[in-house]
Amino acid sequence: MSIKKIAKEQPETFEFFEENKLLAKNEIKKYPKGRQASAVISLLYLVQKQNNNWIPLAALKYVAKLLDIPYTQVYEVSTFYSMFNLSPVGKYFVQVCTTSPCMIRGSKKITDICKKHISKKQNELSLNKLCSWVEVECLGACINAPMMQINQDYFEDLDETKTEEIVKKLLDDKMPETALTIKRKNGMLEKIKTNLVEIENA
Repeated sequence: MSIKKIAKEQPETFEFFEENKLLAKNEIKKYPKGRQASAVISLLYLVQKQNNNWIPLAALKYVAKLLDIPYTQVYEVSTFYSMFNLSPVGKYFVQVCTTSPCMIRGSKKITDICKKHISKKQNELSLNKLCSWVEVECLGACINAPMMQINQDYFEDLDETKTEEIVKKLLDDKMPETALTIKRKNGMLEKIKTNLVEIENA
């Protein structure tokens, strides 16, 4: 279970926008009567997406009421999964992978840029409250290391120049376009043969 920081300042109420009410209703319909609790992760995801990447306690109570389940059950799910934030992380939430493949290819330079431009410490909002960053475990893009995730999008094959450019755009309230920063297709190996035909005794 991940340790979660609960925001001290909390809104008194929460309610889905009309569009999200419909999405929530459709999610709940996917499960048989009496099993609607199975929709809790989907609904928490909708809450977080609507509320600038974090989930207030009022929203946990709101989801519990929608699903007709105990509040503590929703709280348990929200604190267990690392993808849910229970305190503000900003409009742009930067997650920097620092597991071995990314570390070997320069993830420390990426975190140094985050420290320089966003905040000195992890999980702290930038001065303009738009952005925060955190180190995370493997995000599954090892071959395109180093990389980071911003909200739902991956930014791969990073270097210092590209990372600084991306971070500065975020702080100017602009979401950069996602793209590999070197010429390769998807997860194709970089400058390495793609077959063993020409290798003797392969």
